[in-house]
Amino acid sequence: MTNKKNLLSKCSLTLIIFGFLFASLSPLLAQGGTGVRMGVSIDPDQIYFGGHFEAGPVMDRLWVRPNLEVGIGNGITSISLNFELAYWIPLESRVWKAYIGAGPALNVYIVDTGVGGRDSNIKPGFNILMALAHRDGLFTELKLGALDSPDLKFGVGFSWR
Repeated sequence: MTNKKNLLSKCSLTLIIFGFLFASLSPLLAQGGTGVRMGVSIDPDQIYFGGHFEAGPVMDRLWVRPNLEVGIGNGITSISLNFELAYWIPLESRVWKAYIGAGPALNVYIVDTGVGGRDSNIKPGFNILMALAHRDGLFTELKLGALDSPDLKFGVGFSWR
């Protein structure tokens, strides 16, 4: 029971910190949007889904793009809070843009230990990403993970602006 209370208090503290951080970005939110995402990851091998919002520009072509991703599969449920910065790169095409980025992550892993038991761990991570986005909102993204983030993620999504 103590382990569950400890996990709950760590998650609550993390959500409060992220909440204050996001609230401080409120002037930028008016220029951003929200979106949904889904994809697959390697190590752990999972499918994931989630959402994000975009805020910016913080400076020339640099946007804050935090997101939440929930992964399922392989006897593990993962919850990743990713605070990523994206630098937009204009392409010759006016229809497509690319972005690269990086940022820290907080990963919660809930492992099924069998016979109804579960073990939970909170681990830090870091992501490096690259993506291609259509001006109408469709995007595809590739993430490389370090520390305790999934090794590789490939996803697609849609952003509303």
